Amino acid sequence: MTTRVPQDGEVLRLGTVEKFCEIWYDVSLNILHIQAPTSSTSNTPVNSIDIAAGGKVTFNGRATETQATNKSTGVTLNNRAGAITMNNEALAGAAEVTFIVTNSVVAANDVVIVNHASAGTSGAYLVDANAIGAGVVSVTVSNVSGGSLSEAIVINFLVLGTAT
Repeated sequence: MTTRVPQDGEVLRLGTVEKFCEIWYDVSLNILHIQAPTSSTSNTPVNSIDIAAGGKVTFNGRATETQATNKSTGVTLNNRAGAITMNNEALAGAAEVTFIVTNSVVAANDVVIVNHASAGTSGAYLVDANAIGAGVVSVTVSNVSGGSLSEAIVINFLVLGTAT
């Protein structure tokens, strides 16, 4: 096996003519960029990540979705990372609500990380990903503020693939 490190600005393509991934290193930003897979017919990246000095990993192509009807309305996001804006329906103090996220990227053995990212009262919500299965994850939001809140909070999510 031969190992080859890309030079600054050089793009390495690995795979076939039809399906390949691209890897390049940006010396000015000290970032290794990996984009895979890419199709030569559509030239559309499915997923890409940047790995910076110090180990920070950034998933590019962040998806966003907004709940339409109420806080229990499911959403569909087919991406490894993104944000969900919840409906601003009232959630009573000490109450919780669960909604389904349909996501073709999620596998049953994956780890899904969610957090209250912005909007709404800071510290008033606990957010948990649970019931993770192939193509689906349940997200539970608990109001721990002690009072009813009618806020369209934003939840960030990240799907970490695991070996099966």
